[in-house]
Amino acid sequence: MSTTTAGVIFIVVLVALVVAAYRPFGDYLYRVVSGTRHSRVERGIYRLIGVDPAGGQTWGGYARGVLAFSLISVLFLYAFLRLQDKLWLSLGFDPVTTHVAWNTAVSFVTNTNWQAYSGESTLGHLVQMAGLAVQNFVSAAVGIAVAVALVRGFAGSRSERLGNFWVDLTRITIRILLPVAVVGAIVLIAGGAVQNLSGGTDAATVAGATQHLTGGPVASQEVIKELGTNGGGFYNVNSAHPFENPTTWTNLFEIFLILLIPFSLPRVFGRMVGQNRQGYAIAAVMAILAIGSIALINVFELSGHGTVPQAVGAAIEGKDVRFGVSNSATFASATTLTSTGAVNSFHDSYTALGGMITMLDMKLGEIAPGGVGSGLYGILIIAVITVFVAGLMVGRTPEFLGKKIGAREIKFASIYFLITPALVLIGTAAAFATGNNSTALNVGPHGLSEVLYAFTSASNNNGSAFAGITVNTPWWDTALGLAMLFGRFLPIIFVLGLAGSLARQKPVPATDGTLPTHKPLFVGMVVGVVLILVALSFLPSLALGPLAEGL
Repeated sequence: MSTTTAGVIFIVVLVALVVAAYRPFGDYLYRVVSGTRHSRVERGIYRLIGVDPAGGQTWGGYARGVLAFSLISVLFLYAFLRLQDKLWLSLGFDPVTTHVAWNTAVSFVTNTNWQAYSGESTLGHLVQMAGLAVQNFVSAAVGIAVAVALVRGFAGSRSERLGNFWVDLTRITIRILLPVAVVGAIVLIAGGAVQNLSGGTDAATVAGATQHLTGGPVASQEVIKELGTNGGGFYNVNSAHPFENPTTWTNLFEIFLILLIPFSLPRVFGRMVGQNRQGYAIAAVMAILAIGSIALINVFELSGHGTVPQAVGAAIEGKDVRFGVSNSATFASATTLTSTGAVNSFHDSYTALGGMITMLDMKLGEIAPGGVGSGLYGILIIAVITVFVAGLMVGRTPEFLGKKIGAREIKFASIYFLITPALVLIGTAAAFATGNNSTALNVGPHGLSEVLYAFTSASNNNGSAFAGITVNTPWWDTALGLAMLFGRFLPIIFVLGLAGSLARQKPVPATDGTLPTHKPLFVGMVVGVVLILVALSFLPSLALGPLAEGL
C-alpha cells in the first residue's frame, strides 16, 4: 500500500468517527448544558463557593465570573510555580523563574498551554498534578461555558440572563470533561501509554486527583490535553514520544479526541436555538475549512517541495517513522485548526508551504472547528459578520435567527475579529523592532516565519511551536504571555457583550426577504468571508515569510 493511499484511508476513518459522534455526543452535551437538575456533588460545590444555582447572570455578571475565576487561577498557579521547591513531590527542582512562571500560569489558564520549558526536567509532580492538569480541565470548561452563553443570547427573548457561569463551569467539568477523560485514558493505556507515578523521570510523570480518576499519569495527561484541546505535555517532544503516543491507532484516537468536542458543539447550537439545520450549517463551514486544510498540507508534504525532499519522495525530516508523512501532516492540521497545540512532528521542518498551512489554520481564528467552545463562538461571530455583509448587499436590516444585527451587535463582532490580527502583527513587529528576533535560528523568510508563528500561536491560544526559535527569555515570556492573556479574555468580553445584546431582543418573524442561514448559499458565504478577512489581515506577512520561501 502506498503512503498516499494509507494517508487517505486514515483521513476517511477519522472523518467517519467524527461524523458518527456528532449527533449522540452533541445531544449529550446539549442535555448537560440545558438541564435543570443538579447532582449531589454539584450542589455541594455550589454551597462551598456560595452560589445560587437558580440565579442567572447578566452578560456583565457572567464576564466578571469568568475574569475573577481566571485571575485567581493565574495567581494560584504562579504561586505554585514560584514555591515549587517548598512543595511536596517537587523532585528537588528549583523554583521556576519569574518570567517563566508568569508565562506558564497565563498559558495554562488561557487554555493555550504554550511551554517555554521542558516539563520532565523543570516541574515536580504536585505542580503538574494540582496546577497544570487542573487547568487542562477548567480552562477548557470556561471556553465551552462562554460559547453556551452566546447561544443562549441567540435563543433568548427579552431576557437579561445568560445562565450562571459557576453552574456551567461545574457541570461541564464534572459531566463532560472528566467522564470522557476516564474513557479516553483507558483507551490510551490499552494502546501502550505509560501510567505510573514512580520508576524514574520518564515514567514518573503527571498525576493527581483528576488524573488518578482517569487511570494514569501520562495516559491521563495526554487525553486531557487532546480532549480539552490543550497543547501542554510532560515530554518536550509531546505526542511524538512513544510514552504519550505509542502507535498509529493511538495517533488516530488522539486526533479524534482533538476534534470530538469542537465538532459536536454545533449540534448543541442547533438544539438550543430549536433548529438542528442551523447546527448542520455551522458544522459544514467548519468541515469545509478543515478538509481543505488537511488536503493542502498533505499535498505539500507528500510532494516534498525542495531538492532533498523530492529526492526521497516526501518531506520526512522532523517526522516520526511510526506515523509517516501523511499521518503527521494530518495531526499537524488538526492541532492547528483547534486550540490544541500538541504536536507529533516538528512544524519548523515542514516544507515552506506546508508550514504556511499550519499558520493559516490558526490565522483563520481557530474556528475550523477551533478550540473547545472558542471555536463555536468564533464561527458564530463570523456568521454575524456574514449576515451583516449580506444585509448591506440587499439594502435591508440584517437578521440572524430572528435577531437584528444592528450597530451595537456589529461593533462587538468587528472588534472581536480585529483583536487577534492586531496582537499577531504588533507582536511580530515589536520582536523585530527590539532585536528579539535574533533568538530565531534562521534568517530571511524562514526566520520571519518562526517569529510570526510564535505570536500567531500565542494570540490564538493554540500553544504549538514552530521550533527553531528560543523563546525562554524575559522578553519573549512576557510578550507571549501578554498575547495569550489579551487573545483569550478580550474576545470573551466582546462575545458576552454580544450575547447580552442579542438576549434582550425579541425575535422577529422571518419574511421572504430574510436570508436563510441554513442553506448551502449561506455556508459558502461564511467560508468566503472567512478567507477574505484572513487574506486582508495576513497576506502581506505570509508573503514575506512562508510564501516567499516556498516560491
